[in-house]
Amino acid sequence: MPNNTNLPLSLSLNWIFLLYQICIMHQAIPYRTWVPAAVDTSTAGADANVEKIVSKNAVVVLARRGCCMSHVLKLLLLGHGVNPAVFAVGEEEEPDIAGEIGKLAAASGEDGNDGSVHFPVVFVGGKMFGGLEKVMAAHISGEFEPALKDAGALWL
Repeated sequence: MPNNTNLPLSLSLNWIFLLYQICIMHQAIPYRTWVPAAVDTSTAGADANVEKIVSKNAVVVLARRGCCMSHVLKLLLLGHGVNPAVFAVGEEEEPDIAGEIGKLAAASGEDGNDGSVHFPVVFVGGKMFGGLEKVMAAHISGEFEPALKDAGALWL
């Protein structure tokens, strides 16, 4: 019987290579930011828009423009049967958006929040759920699906 001790490492390297390829593809392909119908697209300012977006959608992903990890998060959420509102944040508006996200995280009583915001950020049910690592950990441990159900993002 062959020794498969290197199998997990090779699978991890394959996933890293795949994510790297996705990042390269996203940087090369021009795209248009999609805004869901539930969101008012007025120019009232970043602060009001972030709070409005988070309150009107069950699941929101805020990510840097062109970030491949937002694509990974979207695929994970779609795999759960959730259609998230994904918003690309440009470099010029990133400080304003990050400040508003910090305020929303503090208002929702997010434990362990040191005030720094790392994109992508996921909001579930109007509260900051966390970044990619938190979502993946909750997905693996089985805590993510109940949170989605509580937020009304899943019907089943």
